[in-house]
Amino acid sequence: MTSYSCCLILLLFTWSTSAYGPNQRAQKKGDIILGGLFPIHFGVAAKDQDLKSRPESVECIRYNFRGFRWLQAMIFAIEEINSSPTLLPNMTLGYRIFDTCNTVSKALEATLSFVAQNKIDSLNLDEFCNCSEHIPSTIAVVGATGSGISTAVANLLGLFYIPQVSYASSSRLLSNKNQFKSFLRTIPNDEHQATAMADIIEYFRWNWVGTIAADDDYGRPGIEKFREEAEERDICIDFSELISQYSDEEEIQQVVEVIQNSTARVIVVFSSGPDLEPLIKEIVRRNITGKIWLASEAWASSSLIAMPEFFRVIGSTIGFALKAGQIPGFREFLQKVHPKSTNNGFAKEFWEETFNCYLPDGSKTSPASTSFHKGHEEGLGAGNGTSAFRPPCTGDENITSVETPYMDYTHLRISYNVYLAVYSIAHALQDIYTCTPGKGLFTNGSCADIKKVEAWQVLKHLRHLNFTNNMGEQVDFDEFGDLVGNYSIINWHLSPEDGSVVFEEVGHYNVYAKKGERLFINENKILWGGFSKEVPFSNCSRDCLPGTRKGIIEGEPTCCFECVDCPDGEYSDETDASACDKCPEDYWSNENHTSCIPKQIEFLAWTEPFGIALTLFAVLGIFLTSFVLGVFTKFRNTPIVKATNRELSYLLLFSLLCCFSSSLFFIGEPQNWTCRLRQPAFGISFVLCISCILVKTNRVLLVFEAKIPTSLHRKWWGLNLQFLLVFLCTFVQIVICVIWLYTAPPSSYRNHELEDEIIFITCHEGSLMALGFLIGYTCLLAAICFFFAFKSRKLPENFNEAKFITFSMLIFFIVWISFIPAYASTYGKFVSAVEVIAILAASFGLLACIFFNKVYIILFKPSRNTIEEVRCSTAAHAFKVAARATLRRSNVSRKRSNSLGGSTGSTPSSSISSKSNHEDPFPLPACAERQRQQQRGCKQKVSFGSGTVTLSLSFEEPQKNAMANRNAKRRNSLEAQNSDDSLMRHRALLPLQ
Repeated sequence: MTSYSCCLILLLFTWSTSAYGPNQRAQKKGDIILGGLFPIHFGVAAKDQDLKSRPESVECIRYNFRGFRWLQAMIFAIEEINSSPTLLPNMTLGYRIFDTCNTVSKALEATLSFVAQNKIDSLNLDEFCNCSEHIPSTIAVVGATGSGISTAVANLLGLFYIPQVSYASSSRLLSNKNQFKSFLRTIPNDEHQATAMADIIEYFRWNWVGTIAADDDYGRPGIEKFREEAEERDICIDFSELISQYSDEEEIQQVVEVIQNSTARVIVVFSSGPDLEPLIKEIVRRNITGKIWLASEAWASSSLIAMPEFFRVIGSTIGFALKAGQIPGFREFLQKVHPKSTNNGFAKEFWEETFNCYLPDGSKTSPASTSFHKGHEEGLGAGNGTSAFRPPCTGDENITSVETPYMDYTHLRISYNVYLAVYSIAHALQDIYTCTPGKGLFTNGSCADIKKVEAWQVLKHLRHLNFTNNMGEQVDFDEFGDLVGNYSIINWHLSPEDGSVVFEEVGHYNVYAKKGERLFINENKILWGGFSKEVPFSNCSRDCLPGTRKGIIEGEPTCCFECVDCPDGEYSDETDASACDKCPEDYWSNENHTSCIPKQIEFLAWTEPFGIALTLFAVLGIFLTSFVLGVFTKFRNTPIVKATNRELSYLLLFSLLCCFSSSLFFIGEPQNWTCRLRQPAFGISFVLCISCILVKTNRVLLVFEAKIPTSLHRKWWGLNLQFLLVFLCTFVQIVICVIWLYTAPPSSYRNHELEDEIIFITCHEGSLMALGFLIGYTCLLAAICFFFAFKSRKLPENFNEAKFITFSMLIFFIVWISFIPAYASTYGKFVSAVEVIAILAASFGLLACIFFNKVYIILFKPSRNTIEEVRCSTAAHAFKVAARATLRRSNVSRKRSNSLGGSTGSTPSSSISSKSNHEDPFPLPACAERQRQQQRGCKQKVSFGSGTVTLSLSFEEPQKNAMANRNAKRRNSLEAQNSDDSLMRHRALLPLQ
C-alpha cells in the first residue's frame, strides 16, 4: 500500500511537471531551492478545445525579452549569494523557475509543481523510494508579475504557508493578510500610486478625465482607489471602461468609440502592457490624437506600448516608474547568456528570438518562426526576417549587436525588485542560520534547523526581516507584507538619434513626505505630444476667473459648471473657486470682486459741500446774532432796547448764539465726546432761549392785566425773579440731560447695516426716550410761550412784539413737527443733517422774528426810537382801553335811564373832571393831543390835559328830567374812575422800562 501511494504521488508530480520539459524551465540544484515565476511570454495561443481528444497544453506566444531579463536577475542574485563568504556560508541555493506566459493557468501549473514537491518531502518517502533525482522542497517563491496571477498563486501557496515574494504585483487587495497569508512584495502598494495619479491631475488643474482599467485584480482595485482619491479632489470621471488582452474586437471598438467621443483629454490607465495593447492598436488605426495618457507602472515603460509607430497617439504619456536600483556586475552577466546553458532552458528560445534564427538542436522549429514574425510585427522582436523559416544559428552571434529590451539595463526597476526579493529570502535564511537557541522566533525561543528548514519557518523570519541592501537602504516588510517605496515620474520622448521612445524622468513622488509635499514635477522637461511645452486643457468647463465661482449645472457632474459672479460683499482671488469668501466686516468687494477694499466711511464731514453749506449757515447765524447783540449793547440806553427788557434780551441773544453753535457739534466725524455733547447742548440752548421769551412775554402780560401795579408787582417782577424763572426752566432740561448721560450715554457707532458698501459713522443716542423727553420738554415750553404770546398780541408792540413772537413760535413748531418724520425716515449722515437744518431753521426764525424789526428801527428809523414814541404807544393803548370801558358802561346807563324816566328832554351835558393827587413825573407827550383831535369826530369825546385827565362825554339826546341827569353824572363819575385806573397802570409801568 505504501509503495502504491509512493508511486501515485510520483505520478502526480510527474504530471504536474510534464508540460515543462527541460527547455521550459530554468533549474539548478542546491541545498535550498527557491521557486521563480516569470512571464517569458506575453500570452498563450487561443485554441478551441472541443474535447474530442485529450486536451493539450496551450502554447505560449509572443516572447517577452524583459521577462527573460527579470529571470536572469534572479539567477544572478542566487549565484552572487552562493559566492558570498558571509551570506549563507557552506550553503548553496538552487532554483526552479517557470514561465507563467502571463496567464493564471500556466502560473498555477508551475505552482502545483512547487506544492507537489513539498508534499512529497513531507511524506518522507526516501526509505521506500529510490529517488536518485530527488529535488529538495521549494521553501520560497519569487513572483509572479501581474497582480491577477499573484492572487491565484498566493491562494494556493497560502494553503501550505509557502512564502511568496512578488517583484511586480502591486494590487492593494494583496495586502489583505487574512486572505493572502504568505504573500509579501518588494514593490509599493498601488494605493500610493493611485494617490499619486490624483495628485498629478490636481497639480495640472485637470478635473475632467476618463479611466481605463484591466479587468483583473490589478486594474479594478487600482482604478477604484483612484476614483476615491479623485472624488476628494473634485475630479470628475467622464467614462470608465474595462479592457483585457482577450477582449473581442467588438468590445475594443466600443471602448474606442467612447474615447473618441469624450471631451476628456486625460485618460488614466491601470493596466498591464498586454491588456492595453489591443486598445492602443485600434486607437492608432483610427488616428485618435490629442489625448494625454496617465500610465500606471505596469505599462508606463512597457516595450509593447512604447513603440515609435504608436508615438503620435500616446506621445503625451506621463507614467509612474519604480525607483531604479543598481546591480553591480549585472550588465556583464546579461552579456554572458549563451544558448548552450545547461541550467537555463529559456536561453535557447531567447537566442532564437533575438537573432531570428533557430538552433538545430533547439526546441524551436519552423512553426516558431511564425510566432516570432507575429511578435516582431508587434514590436517585440529584434530581427526583420519575413520568410516562413529562420536560418540556423551558429551560437557565436554577438548579443550586444542587437538592440532588444533585454539589454536595456539603464533603468533597472523590476529587475532590481527581483534582485531584492532573492536577497530578502537569503537574509531570512541567514537569520535562521545564525539563530541562537533561546533567542529564536519559535516556541520557547527555539530556532529552526537550516538543514531541515521548512517553508513556514522561512515565512516567519521574512515577517520579522530587517536588513540593509546594497544601496544602503533599510529593507523591512510592514504588517501587510509591503515595502514602502517611492516613484519616479517619466515622460515619453522621441529620441532624436534613432527615433526610439525614451523615458525622461521629469519628477518623483515621495510617499514618506507629508501630504502636499510628496509630488515634485519639473515642467520644463515635459513635452506634450512630443514637442509642445503648453499644458493641455482637460476640464469639463473653462476656468472661472477670479471674481467668480463655480455654479452647479443641474444634471451634470460637479466638474461641469458655469461661472457665476460673486455677489456684492464677497470675493474670490483664485481661479475655479468653489465658493466666494465674505469680506471682513469693515471691507467690501471691489468692482471685479477679486479682492476686498475698505468700505467707504461716511459721515457729515466738514469738507463735503453739504457740510460746508450747513457750517456757513451756522457761522452766518452766529455772526448775525453777534451783530444784533452788538447793536443792542451799543444802543442799550435807547427806549426800544429798554422797552424790550434789555437784560433778558442779552440772555436771549446769548442762548441763540449757543443754538447756532450747538449745530456745529453735528458736523464732522462723530466721536464719543461729541455724541454726548451735541444733544444736551442743543436741548439746553433752546430751552434757555424759549425760557427767556416766555418770561419776557408773561411779565408784560401780567403787568398790563393787573388793576393797579403796586410796589409789590415791581418787586416780584424784578430782574432777579425773571432770571430765577429762566434758570428753573433751564434746570429741568439740565436734569433730563444729566440723567440721560448717566443711564444711557450716547456713543459713536459704526453702522454696517444701512448700505453694504458704506460704513455710516453716526451717534447712537443711547435712549430714544431720553431724546424724546428732551425735545418734548422744549416743545412744551414753546407751546406755553405761544399761548402767552397769542394772548398778548394786542398789547403795545414796543413791549413784547406779540405778533412776531407768535409767528416765531409757529415757525418753531412747524420746524420741529417736520423734524420728527424726517428724522425717522432718514439714515446715515442725513440724520445729523436733518437735525442741523432744524436747529438752524428754528434759530433763524427766532432771531429774525424777535430782533430784526428792532434792529431795523434802531439803525434805519431812529426817529421812532424815542421816549415819546414808546410812551405814545403805551398811553394810546391805555386810553383806548379806558374809552372802550366808558362807552360800554355809558350804553348800559342809558338803557337803565330810559327804563326809569321814559320822557324825552333836552340833551344833557355832563362833565367829569379828575385831578391827579400827585404831579406826573412823566408828562404825556404831544401825541396825546393828536389822539384827542382824532376823537373829536365821535359822538363820545375824550380829552386829555397836562397833569390832569379829563373825560368829557356829550349826548345829543334831550334831557328828560333832572333826576336822570344826576344819575348819569354819578355813573359817569364811576366810569371815569375806571379810566384813571388804566392810566395809573401806564404810569406804574414806565419806571420798569
